[in-house]
Amino acid sequence: RSSTYRPKGFDVTVKYTQGSWTGSVGEDVVSIPRGLNSSFLVNIATIFESENFFLPGIKWNGILGLAYRTLAKPSSSLETFFDSLVAQAGIPDVFSMQMCGAGQPVDGSGTNGGSLVLGGVEPSLYRGDIWYTPVTEEWYYQIEVLKLEVGGRSLSLDCREYNTDKAIVDSGTTLLRLPQRVFDAVVEAVAHTSLIPEFSDGFWLGAQLACWGSSESPWGYFPQISIYLRAESANSSFRLTILPQLYIQPVTVVGLSYRCFRFGISPSANALVIGATVMEGFYVVFDRARKRVGFAASPCAEVAGTLVSDISGPFSTEDVAGSCVPALGPREPLLWVVSYALLTVCGLVLLTLVALLLPCPCRQRPRDPEAVNDESSLVRHRWK
Repeated sequence: RSSTYRPKGFDVTVKYTQGSWTGSVGEDVVSIPRGLNSSFLVNIATIFESENFFLPGIKWNGILGLAYRTLAKPSSSLETFFDSLVAQAGIPDVFSMQMCGAGQPVDGSGTNGGSLVLGGVEPSLYRGDIWYTPVTEEWYYQIEVLKLEVGGRSLSLDCREYNTDKAIVDSGTTLLRLPQRVFDAVVEAVAHTSLIPEFSDGFWLGAQLACWGSSESPWGYFPQISIYLRAESANSSFRLTILPQLYIQPVTVVGLSYRCFRFGISPSANALVIGATVMEGFYVVFDRARKRVGFAASPCAEVAGTLVSDISGPFSTEDVAGSCVPALGPREPLLWVVSYALLTVCGLVLLTLVALLLPCPCRQRPRDPEAVNDESSLVRHRWK
Protein backbone atom coordinates (compact mmCIF):
# COMPACT_ATOMS: atom_id res chain seq x y z
CA ARG A 1 0.00 0.00 0.00
CA SER A 2 3.02 2.29 0.09
CA SER A 3 3.17 4.70 -2.83
CA THR A 4 6.96 4.82 -2.59
CA TYR A 5 7.60 1.06 -2.59
CA ARG A 6 9.44 -0.33 -5.62
CA PRO A 7 10.01 -4.08 -6.21
CA LYS A 8 13.49 -5.26 -7.22
CA GLY A 9 12.34 -8.45 -8.88
CA PHE A 10 14.19 -11.12 -6.90
CA ASP A 11 13.86 -13.08 -3.68
CA VAL A 12 16.08 -13.40 -0.63
CA THR A 13 16.33 -16.06 2.09
CA VAL A 14 17.57 -15.47 5.62
CA LYS A 15 18.38 -18.43 7.83
CA TYR A 16 18.93 -18.15 11.58
CA THR A 17 20.20 -20.63 14.16
CA GLN A 18 16.50 -21.38 14.65
CA GLY A 19 14.00 -20.58 11.93
CA SER A 20 14.18 -18.98 8.49
CA TRP A 21 12.17 -16.93 6.02
CA THR A 22 12.05 -16.14 2.31
CA GLY A 23 10.79 -12.90 0.85
CA SER A 24 10.56 -10.71 -2.22
CA VAL A 25 13.01 -7.81 -2.20
CA GLY A 26 12.06 -4.20 -2.84
CA GLU A 27 12.99 -0.75 -1.60
CA ASP A 28 11.07 1.96 0.21
CA VAL A 29 11.45 5.21 2.09
CA VAL A 30 11.72 4.95 5.89
CA SER A 31 11.40 8.02 8.11
CA ILE A 32 13.12 8.33 11.49
CA PRO A 33 11.71 11.47 13.14
CA ARG A 34 13.70 11.36 16.40
CA GLY A 35 17.43 12.01 16.41
CA LEU A 36 18.14 11.59 12.70
CA ASN A 37 14.98 13.49 11.70
CA SER A 38 15.11 12.43 8.08
CA SER A 39 13.99 9.82 5.53
CA PHE A 40 16.12 7.11 3.96
CA LEU A 41 15.81 4.75 1.00
CA VAL A 42 16.33 1.18 2.29
CA ASN A 43 15.88 -2.41 1.15
CA ILE A 44 12.75 -4.17 2.41
CA ALA A 45 11.75 -7.81 2.02
CA THR A 46 8.12 -8.87 1.98
CA ILE A 47 8.06 -12.23 3.78
CA PHE A 48 5.88 -14.78 1.98
CA GLU A 49 7.24 -18.02 3.45
CA SER A 50 8.72 -18.82 6.86
CA GLU A 51 9.60 -21.75 9.09
CA ASN A 52 9.83 -21.60 12.91
CA PHE A 53 10.05 -17.83 12.65
CA PHE A 54 6.74 -16.25 13.68
CA LEU A 55 5.99 -17.72 17.09
CA PRO A 56 2.39 -18.82 17.88
CA GLY A 57 0.36 -15.98 19.37
CA ILE A 58 3.10 -13.41 18.87
CA LYS A 59 1.97 -9.81 18.36
CA TRP A 60 4.65 -8.76 15.89
CA ASN A 61 4.84 -9.56 12.19
CA GLY A 62 8.22 -8.43 10.99
CA ILE A 63 11.86 -8.04 11.89
CA LEU A 64 14.45 -5.27 11.75
CA GLY A 65 17.61 -7.22 10.92
CA LEU A 66 20.79 -5.68 12.30
CA ALA A 67 23.34 -8.40 11.50
CA TYR A 68 25.80 -8.38 8.59
CA ARG A 69 24.75 -8.56 4.94
CA THR A 70 26.52 -11.94 4.60
CA LEU A 71 23.42 -13.63 5.99
CA ALA A 72 21.21 -12.52 3.07
CA LYS A 73 21.16 -15.31 0.51
CA PRO A 74 21.64 -15.75 -2.37
CA SER A 75 22.53 -12.06 -2.67
CA SER A 76 24.89 -11.00 0.12
CA SER A 77 25.53 -7.82 -1.91
CA LEU A 78 22.27 -6.39 -0.57
CA GLU A 79 22.79 -3.30 1.55
CA THR A 80 21.27 -3.81 4.99
CA PHE A 81 19.05 -1.35 6.84
CA PHE A 82 21.78 -0.20 9.19
CA ASP A 83 24.41 -0.02 6.42
CA SER A 84 22.01 2.30 4.57
CA LEU A 85 21.67 4.55 7.63
CA VAL A 86 25.43 4.72 8.11
CA ALA A 87 25.95 5.65 4.45
CA GLN A 88 23.06 8.09 4.04
CA ALA A 89 22.95 9.73 7.50
CA GLY A 90 26.69 9.72 8.09
CA ILE A 91 26.35 8.18 11.57
CA PRO A 92 29.06 6.00 13.19
CA ASP A 93 28.90 2.27 12.44
CA VAL A 94 27.73 1.47 15.99
CA PHE A 95 24.39 0.65 17.55
CA SER A 96 23.46 -0.36 21.07
CA MET A 97 20.44 -1.62 22.98
CA GLN A 98 19.01 -1.95 26.44
CA MET A 99 16.39 -4.69 26.80
CA CYS A 100 14.19 -4.23 29.86
CA GLY A 101 11.96 -7.18 30.66
CA ALA A 102 13.62 -9.08 33.50
CA GLY A 103 11.09 -10.77 35.76
CA GLN A 104 8.14 -9.84 33.57
CA PRO A 105 5.72 -12.47 32.18
CA VAL A 106 6.85 -13.78 28.80
CA ASP A 107 3.46 -13.12 27.17
CA GLY A 108 4.61 -9.51 26.76
CA SER A 109 1.88 -7.86 28.84
CA GLY A 110 4.30 -6.70 31.52
CA THR A 111 7.21 -5.47 29.47
CA ASN A 112 9.22 -2.49 30.66
CA GLY A 113 10.21 -1.57 27.13
CA GLY A 114 13.78 -0.79 26.16
CA SER A 115 15.99 1.40 24.00
CA LEU A 116 17.70 1.04 20.62
CA VAL A 117 20.43 3.61 19.92
CA LEU A 118 21.48 3.97 16.27
CA GLY A 119 24.92 5.47 15.71
CA GLY A 120 26.45 5.35 19.17
CA VAL A 121 26.25 4.74 22.91
CA GLU A 122 23.93 6.42 25.44
CA PRO A 123 25.66 6.86 28.87
CA SER A 124 22.37 7.09 30.79
CA LEU A 125 21.50 3.49 29.82
CA TYR A 126 24.39 1.77 31.64
CA ARG A 127 26.52 1.87 34.77
CA GLY A 128 30.27 1.41 35.16
CA ASP A 129 32.56 0.35 32.32
CA ILE A 130 31.75 -1.29 28.99
CA TRP A 131 33.60 -4.58 28.57
CA TYR A 132 34.33 -5.52 24.95
CA THR A 133 34.87 -8.88 23.28
CA PRO A 134 36.13 -9.15 19.66
CA VAL A 135 33.85 -10.20 16.80
CA THR A 136 35.64 -13.25 15.43
CA GLU A 137 33.64 -13.38 12.19
CA GLU A 138 31.30 -10.85 10.58
CA TRP A 139 28.09 -12.67 9.63
CA TYR A 140 26.27 -13.19 12.90
CA TYR A 141 27.91 -11.31 15.76
CA GLN A 142 30.21 -14.24 16.45
CA ILE A 143 32.32 -14.08 19.61
CA GLU A 144 34.48 -16.45 21.67
CA VAL A 145 33.14 -18.05 24.86
CA LEU A 146 35.85 -19.37 27.18
CA LYS A 147 33.99 -20.93 30.08
CA LEU A 148 30.64 -21.43 31.82
CA GLU A 149 30.07 -21.63 35.56
CA VAL A 150 26.98 -22.77 37.47
CA GLY A 151 26.83 -21.69 41.09
CA GLY A 152 30.46 -20.55 40.89
CA ARG A 153 31.71 -23.94 39.66
CA SER A 154 33.14 -24.45 36.19
CA LEU A 155 31.53 -27.04 33.94
CA SER A 156 35.05 -28.29 33.15
CA LEU A 157 34.35 -28.77 29.47
CA ASP A 158 36.80 -28.19 26.64
CA CYS A 159 36.28 -24.54 25.72
CA ARG A 160 35.70 -25.52 22.09
CA GLU A 161 32.45 -27.17 23.21
CA TYR A 162 31.04 -23.73 23.97
CA ASN A 163 31.72 -22.51 20.43
CA THR A 164 30.23 -25.47 18.50
CA ASP A 165 29.92 -24.50 15.74
CA LYS A 166 29.73 -20.85 16.64
CA ALA A 167 28.91 -18.59 19.60
CA ILE A 168 26.89 -15.46 18.81
CA VAL A 169 25.05 -12.54 20.40
CA ASP A 170 21.52 -12.18 19.04
CA SER A 171 18.69 -10.07 20.44
CA GLY A 172 16.24 -11.83 18.12
CA THR A 173 16.70 -15.13 20.01
CA THR A 174 14.47 -15.36 23.05
CA LEU A 175 16.41 -17.83 25.20
CA LEU A 176 19.99 -18.66 26.09
CA ARG A 177 20.69 -21.50 23.66
CA LEU A 178 23.51 -23.96 24.32
CA PRO A 179 25.11 -26.76 22.28
CA GLN A 180 23.64 -30.11 23.37
CA ARG A 181 26.57 -31.29 25.49
CA VAL A 182 26.87 -27.90 27.19
CA PHE A 183 23.11 -27.81 27.76
CA ASP A 184 23.17 -31.27 29.36
CA ALA A 185 26.02 -30.22 31.65
CA VAL A 186 24.21 -27.00 32.67
CA VAL A 187 20.96 -28.85 33.39
CA GLU A 188 22.79 -31.43 35.50
CA ALA A 189 24.58 -28.70 37.48
CA VAL A 190 21.43 -26.55 37.94
CA ALA A 191 19.32 -29.57 38.94
CA HIS A 192 21.95 -30.69 41.43
CA THR A 193 22.20 -27.21 42.95
CA SER A 194 18.45 -26.52 42.98
CA LEU A 195 17.76 -29.32 45.51
CA ILE A 196 14.41 -29.99 43.82
CA PRO A 197 14.66 -33.59 42.58
CA GLU A 198 11.05 -33.68 41.37
CA PHE A 199 11.76 -31.63 38.24
CA SER A 200 11.05 -33.75 35.18
CA ASP A 201 12.83 -33.66 31.83
CA GLY A 202 9.84 -31.75 30.44
CA PHE A 203 10.67 -28.68 32.51
CA TRP A 204 14.29 -28.56 31.35
CA LEU A 205 13.24 -29.05 27.71
CA GLY A 206 10.57 -26.33 27.82
CA ALA A 207 7.55 -28.65 27.50
CA GLN A 208 6.37 -28.19 31.11
CA LEU A 209 6.01 -25.37 33.60
CA ALA A 210 6.91 -25.38 37.28
CA CYS A 211 4.38 -23.63 39.51
CA TRP A 212 4.47 -22.25 43.03
CA GLY A 213 1.90 -20.59 45.30
CA SER A 214 1.37 -16.91 44.63
CA SER A 215 3.20 -15.97 47.82
CA GLU A 216 6.22 -18.18 47.05
CA SER A 217 9.31 -17.33 45.01
CA PRO A 218 11.30 -20.03 43.18
CA TRP A 219 14.44 -18.02 42.58
CA GLY A 220 16.08 -18.91 45.88
CA TYR A 221 16.29 -22.54 44.79
CA PHE A 222 18.43 -21.90 41.72
CA PRO A 223 22.09 -20.92 41.23
CA GLN A 224 23.61 -18.07 39.28
CA ILE A 225 25.13 -18.77 35.86
CA SER A 226 28.29 -17.09 34.54
CA ILE A 227 29.62 -16.83 30.99
CA TYR A 228 33.28 -15.90 30.42
CA LEU A 229 34.11 -14.04 27.20
CA ARG A 230 37.52 -13.27 25.75
CA ALA A 231 38.40 -9.61 26.29
CA GLU A 232 40.06 -7.35 23.72
CA SER A 233 43.36 -8.32 25.28
CA ALA A 234 43.77 -11.96 24.25
CA ASN A 235 45.24 -13.00 27.61
CA SER A 236 42.31 -11.76 29.66
CA SER A 237 38.56 -12.33 29.94
CA PHE A 238 35.49 -10.88 31.64
CA ARG A 239 32.44 -12.51 33.17
CA LEU A 240 28.71 -12.04 32.60
CA THR A 241 26.65 -13.36 35.52
CA ILE A 242 22.87 -13.80 35.50
CA LEU A 243 20.72 -14.65 38.50
CA PRO A 244 17.80 -17.10 38.26
CA GLN A 245 15.38 -14.17 37.92
CA LEU A 246 16.60 -14.02 34.31
CA TYR A 247 16.54 -17.71 33.35
CA ILE A 248 13.62 -18.94 35.52
CA GLN A 249 11.00 -16.90 33.71
CA PRO A 250 7.39 -16.20 34.79
CA VAL A 251 4.63 -17.22 32.40
CA THR A 252 1.07 -15.92 32.58
CA VAL A 253 -1.44 -18.78 32.80
CA VAL A 254 -5.01 -17.52 32.92
CA GLY A 255 -7.24 -18.97 35.62
CA LEU A 256 -4.55 -20.36 37.91
CA SER A 257 -4.19 -19.27 41.54
CA TYR A 258 -0.44 -19.91 41.54
CA ARG A 259 2.52 -18.59 39.56
CA CYS A 260 4.18 -20.66 36.86
CA PHE A 261 7.68 -20.44 35.40
CA ARG A 262 9.58 -21.82 32.43
CA PHE A 263 13.27 -22.66 31.96
CA GLY A 264 14.87 -19.86 29.90
CA ILE A 265 17.65 -22.04 28.48
CA SER A 266 17.29 -24.47 25.56
CA PRO A 267 19.48 -26.91 23.59
CA SER A 268 20.84 -25.94 20.19
CA ALA A 269 22.09 -28.04 17.30
CA ASN A 270 24.34 -25.42 15.72
CA ALA A 271 25.31 -22.57 18.05
CA LEU A 272 25.63 -21.08 21.50
CA VAL A 273 23.34 -18.05 21.36
CA ILE A 274 23.43 -15.29 23.95
CA GLY A 275 19.82 -14.20 23.47
CA ALA A 276 17.32 -12.11 25.41
CA THR A 277 17.56 -14.31 28.52
CA VAL A 278 21.08 -12.91 29.06
CA MET A 279 20.81 -9.59 27.21
CA GLU A 280 18.00 -8.35 29.47
CA GLY A 281 20.64 -8.12 32.19
CA PHE A 282 22.98 -5.81 30.27
CA TYR A 283 23.42 -2.81 28.00
CA VAL A 284 24.89 -4.27 24.80
CA VAL A 285 26.97 -2.33 22.25
CA PHE A 286 27.47 -3.62 18.69
CA ASP A 287 30.58 -1.69 17.64
CA ARG A 288 30.84 -2.76 14.00
CA ALA A 289 33.47 -0.12 13.22
CA ARG A 290 35.94 -1.74 15.64
CA LYS A 291 34.67 -5.33 15.25
CA ARG A 292 33.62 -5.84 18.85
CA VAL A 293 30.58 -6.35 21.08
CA GLY A 294 30.40 -4.61 24.45
CA PHE A 295 28.52 -5.36 27.67
CA ALA A 296 27.81 -3.07 30.62
CA ALA A 297 25.59 -3.19 33.71
CA SER A 298 22.01 -2.11 32.97
CA PRO A 299 20.00 0.00 35.46
CA CYS A 300 16.77 -1.74 34.42
CA ALA A 301 18.08 -5.24 35.27
CA GLU A 302 16.21 -5.37 38.58
CA VAL A 303 13.45 -7.59 39.94
CA ALA A 304 11.71 -6.45 43.13
CA GLY A 305 14.62 -4.15 43.91
CA THR A 306 17.27 -6.86 43.43
CA LEU A 307 19.98 -6.59 40.76
CA VAL A 308 19.74 -9.73 38.62
CA SER A 309 23.00 -9.47 36.68
CA ASP A 310 26.63 -8.59 37.16
CA ILE A 311 29.70 -7.99 35.02
CA SER A 312 33.26 -8.25 36.31
CA GLY A 313 36.90 -8.75 35.30
CA PRO A 314 39.55 -8.92 34.11
CA PHE A 315 40.44 -12.58 34.61
CA SER A 316 43.46 -14.48 33.35
CA THR A 317 43.10 -16.92 30.46
CA GLU A 318 46.09 -19.07 31.48
CA ASP A 319 43.79 -22.09 31.85
CA VAL A 320 42.67 -21.74 28.21
CA ALA A 321 45.11 -23.29 25.77
CA GLY A 322 44.94 -21.47 22.43
CA SER A 323 41.77 -20.52 20.58
CA CYS A 324 38.38 -21.85 21.68
CA VAL A 325 36.89 -21.39 18.20
CA PRO A 326 36.88 -24.79 16.42
CA ALA A 327 38.72 -25.02 13.12
CA LEU A 328 35.83 -25.81 10.80
CA GLY A 329 35.37 -26.09 7.07
CA PRO A 330 33.71 -23.44 4.89
CA ARG A 331 31.26 -21.22 6.71
CA GLU A 332 27.61 -21.09 5.83
CA PRO A 333 27.73 -18.28 3.20
CA LEU A 334 30.18 -20.29 1.04
CA LEU A 335 28.09 -23.42 1.50
CA TRP A 336 25.07 -21.54 0.20
CA VAL A 337 27.01 -20.54 -2.93
CA VAL A 338 28.01 -24.18 -3.45
CA SER A 339 24.40 -25.26 -2.91
CA TYR A 340 23.09 -22.86 -5.55
CA ALA A 341 25.80 -23.97 -7.99
CA LEU A 342 24.84 -27.62 -7.46
CA LEU A 343 21.15 -26.77 -7.92
CA THR A 344 21.99 -25.06 -11.19
CA VAL A 345 23.92 -28.11 -12.41
CA CYS A 346 21.07 -30.41 -11.36
CA GLY A 347 18.62 -28.18 -13.21
CA LEU A 348 20.67 -28.38 -16.42
CA VAL A 349 20.91 -32.17 -16.13
CA LEU A 350 17.15 -32.38 -15.56
CA LEU A 351 16.44 -30.25 -18.62
CA THR A 352 18.69 -32.51 -20.70
CA LEU A 353 16.87 -35.61 -19.47
CA VAL A 354 13.49 -34.07 -20.22
CA ALA A 355 14.64 -33.21 -23.74
CA LEU A 356 15.84 -36.77 -24.32
CA LEU A 357 12.60 -38.28 -23.04
CA LEU A 358 10.29 -36.13 -25.16
CA PRO A 359 8.46 -38.23 -27.82
CA CYS A 360 9.96 -38.02 -31.29
CA PRO A 361 7.73 -37.06 -34.23
CA CYS A 362 7.89 -40.54 -35.74
CA ARG A 363 5.28 -43.26 -36.11
CA GLN A 364 4.68 -45.20 -32.89
CA ARG A 365 3.56 -48.77 -32.48
CA PRO A 366 -0.09 -49.19 -31.54
CA ARG A 367 -0.55 -49.49 -27.77
CA ASP A 368 -1.35 -52.94 -26.45
CA PRO A 369 -4.97 -52.77 -25.27
CA GLU A 370 -4.16 -55.38 -22.61
CA ALA A 371 -1.39 -53.24 -20.93
CA VAL A 372 -2.00 -51.91 -17.42
CA ASN A 373 -0.59 -48.62 -16.21
CA ASP A 374 1.39 -49.50 -13.64
CA GLU A 375 4.58 -30.75 10.78
CA SER A 376 4.19 -29.07 22.69
CA SER A 377 1.71 -29.55 24.92
CA LEU A 378 1.65 -27.68 28.17
CA VAL A 379 1.77 -29.80 31.30
CA ARG A 380 1.45 -28.02 34.59
CA HIS A 381 3.08 -29.36 37.72
CA ARG A 382 3.17 -27.81 41.14
CA TRP A 383 5.93 -28.17 43.65
CA LYS A 384 5.99 -26.83 47.18
